[in-house]
Amino acid sequence: MEFEHRPVLLAPTVDALLQADFGGKGATRSSQLDDAQAEAHAHARIQRGVFVDGTFGRVGHSRELLSRLGPEARLVVFDKDPQAIAVATELAARDQRVTVVHDGFATMREALAGHGIEHIDGVMLDLGVSSPQLDDAERGFSFMREGPLDMRMDTTRGPTVADWLADASVDEMREVIADYGEERFAFQVAKAIAARRATRPLRTTLELAECVASAVRTREKGQHPATRTFQALRIYINRELEELARALASALELLAPGGRLAVISFHSLEDRMVKQCIAAAARPAVAHARLPLRESELPQPLVRSLGRVLATDDEIAGNARSRSAVLRVAERTTTPLGSDGAAFVPAMRVPGETPATKRGSKRRPR
Repeated sequence: MEFEHRPVLLAPTVDALLQADFGGKGATRSSQLDDAQAEAHAHARIQRGVFVDGTFGRVGHSRELLSRLGPEARLVVFDKDPQAIAVATELAARDQRVTVVHDGFATMREALAGHGIEHIDGVMLDLGVSSPQLDDAERGFSFMREGPLDMRMDTTRGPTVADWLADASVDEMREVIADYGEERFAFQVAKAIAARRATRPLRTTLELAECVASAVRTREKGQHPATRTFQALRIYINRELEELARALASALELLAPGGRLAVISFHSLEDRMVKQCIAAAARPAVAHARLPLRESELPQPLVRSLGRVLATDDEIAGNARSRSAVLRVAERTTTPLGSDGAAFVPAMRVPGETPATKRGSKRRPR
């Protein structure tokens, strides 16, 4: 069965990678290049640039980007989903500019090195779950459709949500649901899951949705009571925020001067990490504000923020998923990195892990 995929913020994302004069709300206008230099750099990127689509999905953003790139350009696409990789492989068979990597974007640095690529001219990430994944009940992402309680992006490896819920403690479940789902009733949900599995295991999406609904006393208007719990479990089982942190660090290290980073986020946890990373790399001197240093001695910006873009009313009317989307864009400067890119990514704590799981017990998704 074919599931329709409607890419969100399609034109703005590709414009962000290619247009010299691109700028969203809150963009930093100053640049190290004058207009003529910026146009020359943009032309070179289009003709011979190396780009990365870290979330290939069902080809939407990649197809648009390829339609605007020159014959000598190159596009490396990543995805964990075997179904997405099948589509990407077909595309690569027709277009020699495309290289396919069956893995998450967290492996970007190592994977590109394996293909002899040291620097890139642009990287785009469309975070979260795709429409085909939500629409396919067998993937277990949707609380509206009966299916196995899976939620893995890569169905060939790692534990399912059902596996994890079978033996996670109440405290572990509460932490994950509270931290990754921002659910006010996380403790009540965790207790309800524990009570249910004591009599019979949770195996399907609708079983979990009903269990959660019994514990969530109030809900936002128009939102299913299981929304936040399903989001939390999906993020945790796929290590989404940890992988995003690694990808952002890699982008800072891989982007050539003038190269662009474009990230589409759909919830506050992702967007906060992207926003804070760009801010830290754009204003590294802030971390040294209390030190007795001359202005010339302060670290210089690694990126220039090109602002953010939200979906228009017309796009939201045609694609409800775009309602919560935020595109943030940054451009790499000529300043040498001087340190690990991870230094500019906000530190994070992984919820739901006891010391035993951190040492590698079966509860930790791989």
